[in-house]
Amino acid sequence: MKRRDFITMIAVSVAGWPLSIRAGQSAGPPLIGVLFADSAESPFAKLFTAAFPQRLEDQRGPASGAIIQYRFSGGDTDATRACARELIEMRPSVIVAVTNTSMAALHHEATTIPVVFVNVSDPVEMGYVESLSHPGGSVTGATPFEPSMGSKWLSSLKELAPSIEGLGVIFNPEPGNNSMGFLRAIESAAPSFAIQGIVTPHGSSADIEPTIVDLGSTSHRGLVFLPDAVTYARRNELVQLIARQRLPAIYPWRDFVVAGGLISYGPDAGYTDEFLRQVAGYVNRILAGEKPAEMPVQAPTKLVLSINARTAKALGLEIPARLMALADEMIE
Repeated sequence: MKRRDFITMIAVSVAGWPLSIRAGQSAGPPLIGVLFADSAESPFAKLFTAAFPQRLEDQRGPASGAIIQYRFSGGDTDATRACARELIEMRPSVIVAVTNTSMAALHHEATTIPVVFVNVSDPVEMGYVESLSHPGGSVTGATPFEPSMGSKWLSSLKELAPSIEGLGVIFNPEPGNNSMGFLRAIESAAPSFAIQGIVTPHGSSADIEPTIVDLGSTSHRGLVFLPDAVTYARRNELVQLIARQRLPAIYPWRDFVVAGGLISYGPDAGYTDEFLRQVAGYVNRILAGEKPAEMPVQAPTKLVLSINARTAKALGLEIPARLMALADEMIE
């Protein structure tokens, strides 16, 4: 993996306090760190940075007037770890980890600073928490997916593209990835869907594109994307590559379908607002003295199915009536 090409650093003072104030000082507002493994210019990052300070203020808790330091690594694992170290050195009262790559970087640094994660899948398998109901340490947060979703993604893709015989499961394979629980669910379900082989990237994130190209050189292949900050950050270019390879693919986030991907199944559009409230609430509770160990990991209340009809047509796929009836969103 190359050393980071760039790290975008943004410091936001919610209430106009001097940025020199640090959480370890006895006076002044609390300092909150937020670690993104994405670009500051991504739609999700822009939405988060605009809404999160207001959610903290809305709750009128200890986080009111907090200083927020953001770090963005652009989807690079090494850069994310460097950003994690920078935030830890600031000694914030709480760190918010956005996505798996960010949480993995903080976990790698073995920080004891309380962490509230967002969009981190399978935190139990990854060792971040002891259980969803009783995290048991200094980490808690909100998770969008259970590992059993792997079989649901496979079944939905197979229903839409029944000729698939081989499968690529796409994620960032570098240390800290959360693939194992999802892979086990997919491998367990594969025989019942006549899937004869499963291919995954190996080594580093640079192997993602070659894996997709190799699968595209053989007929009757499909792709399942696992929740991953690196692939999300590259979603536009990856969707274009997949279109050139003429591969049917299913994704965990509708943003891939909006970008031209075939189908997604995951949290609905309201999930962002839901978890922003949850995370802001947890940050306020931690600042008030509560322990993350006793704060259950939250999960979304609704999942939605989105299908891009134009992409299906381009792939020569006919959308089954059952999927059309189940779809929450059809993008023409």
